[in-house]
Amino acid sequence: MYNNGLSNCSDARQEKTLPSFANPFLLLLLLLVPPLVWWWLRRGERALRYSATSIMEGLPTGREKWLARARAGLRAAGLVLLIIALAGPRWPDPGTRIPARGIAIAMVVDVSGSMANRDFLWNTQPITRLEAVKRAFRLLVEGDGDKLEGRPQDLISLVTYATRPDTACPLTLDHAALLKILDVQEPRTVTTEATTNSGDAIAWALHGLKKATGKRKVMILLTDGEHNVGPPALLPTQAAQLAGNLGIPIYTIHALGESADPDEASKQADENLRAKRSLEKVAAITGGQYFQADDTAKLLDVCHQIDRLERARIESFQYRRHDEVFAWLATASLLVWMTILMLETTVWRKVP
Repeated sequence: MYNNGLSNCSDARQEKTLPSFANPFLLLLLLLVPPLVWWWLRRGERALRYSATSIMEGLPTGREKWLARARAGLRAAGLVLLIIALAGPRWPDPGTRIPARGIAIAMVVDVSGSMANRDFLWNTQPITRLEAVKRAFRLLVEGDGDKLEGRPQDLISLVTYATRPDTACPLTLDHAALLKILDVQEPRTVTTEATTNSGDAIAWALHGLKKATGKRKVMILLTDGEHNVGPPALLPTQAAQLAGNLGIPIYTIHALGESADPDEASKQADENLRAKRSLEKVAAITGGQYFQADDTAKLLDVCHQIDRLERARIESFQYRRHDEVFAWLATASLLVWMTILMLETTVWRKVP
């Protein structure tokens, strides 16, 4: 069912790469080479000058012109090699390709009282909705060695919310600390603190994402029900409009669970429908996508889909290692100039 994302890495090893330069501005010095060649050719190559041109008739002028061109050509070659060497040419190693820039992800997790319902199964063992979310998000961040590659280059924050939102962990690359904080989160049990305030949670997470300048920003909102907090709290669609204005997509995940009680499932049907419509609007307003997860398998599949969607948007890469060719070009330039010096002191020697 899944396409292994690691195949992208093997394709990267086989693709052709183009050279780059550590100091590309030095290549502008190449513009000086043509006028220098012209000057070298225009210079009088005869060592002796005579007032009477009749004396010059017996000298091999054709050979002199050839030598002048040879000198100019070798000097130009030596100079070109030296300039290119100073520019620092290098070839990237495709095997060490990594994303040039990660993205900033705000994970917004509902910890209201209903997240304590034990209606998710993990390896046939019943667990709470929140525990299923913890395990799925851990795999999204760390990777599972198969479908999920992990997000080591991304800044990730954690915002938890029930009646009020809270920044459990600000944007960080220390994902080990982030996951430890995620592990200790528990559903709110106090009645006045156990409602679901998705609107303020979105706005709160947007404020944290503003700190990630120069990066693509996304939000993953996971909840198991509809927003049920009245004014002055923002409605989810109002907060989504703020995100849309900032160009931040929101991926909404509706974790429904598997209710074993038919009567309870019937009571929740209307609430789930309203929550679905609200979350779909949030995703549509921001350019994100709505997902529904009724069990752990679907929850993991949703994480995989989001991972692939955001991974596809990273189109530029950097490389951990480059093959430098400065030394080879510098050596070639030195050999050319040594050849010129040797020839001009022997067979090209001129009378001073």
